[in-house]
Amino acid sequence: MRYFIEFAYNGKNYHGWQQQPNAPSVQETLGKAISVLLRSTVEITGAGRTDTGVHAKQMFAHFDTDISFEADILKNKLNSYLPKDIAIIKIHTVADDAHARFDAVKRTYEYHITNVKDVFEEPLSWYCHHHLDVEKMNQAAKILFEFDDFQCFSKVNTDVKTFLCKIMEANWTKTDNKLVFTVAADRFLRNMVRAIVGTLVNVGMGKLSLEDFRKIIESKNRNEAGASAPAHGLFLTKVEYPYICGTLPLTKNSLEKKK
Repeated sequence: MRYFIEFAYNGKNYHGWQQQPNAPSVQETLGKAISVLLRSTVEITGAGRTDTGVHAKQMFAHFDTDISFEADILKNKLNSYLPKDIAIIKIHTVADDAHARFDAVKRTYEYHITNVKDVFEEPLSWYCHHHLDVEKMNQAAKILFEFDDFQCFSKVNTDVKTFLCKIMEANWTKTDNKLVFTVAADRFLRNMVRAIVGTLVNVGMGKLSLEDFRKIIESKNRNEAGASAPAHGLFLTKVEYPYICGTLPLTKNSLEKKK
């Protein structure tokens, strides 16, 4: 049977989601924990990969096993066994052909910036002491909707076949001394969100005009965009599937029956 495991993690101590040969990763840590508790080798496939130091408030991965278990009991055992920076939210039963990565229809990220030095916020946000024009940054963010090719914000020498992404949401909100950039799309390129944030911050600082921002996207050249924002301020906050609605796990088969 196939299961989706829903979880969260603080990425500070990991070299991203994807398993690495000589560095700790979330995928390796979680996969080993499930294998130990089920007493069987289990391979897990994530909804995507986050870079070194990036966090997730909601992430999904799937795994297959013929070993029977009660979802809530396994969830509690995993939370006791795993390190404190990985937390299991729920285990969903899904159809055998459900796929954590390819079936995701929307992913949402947040990037957190503080403009006041705060020893409690600092580990999970980027301290930027420059004055930022939030209104202008929001105007620039709207330009993202005009495009679907974001090669200029992609890590170079990546192995993707296309740089096309459909951005569904992009905006900045300000509360007290904190700025949060929310961006949602059907898919993201490697380093894309951090590159967008870094470039939008240059707009907010007055280093780039709105037309400059548009030309950067049109250039499809990573060297034209701004430097990537630090990883520790970035959170994957939501991954959405057509057959998981709220807390009710719907398999593909049951979704067909509801039509």
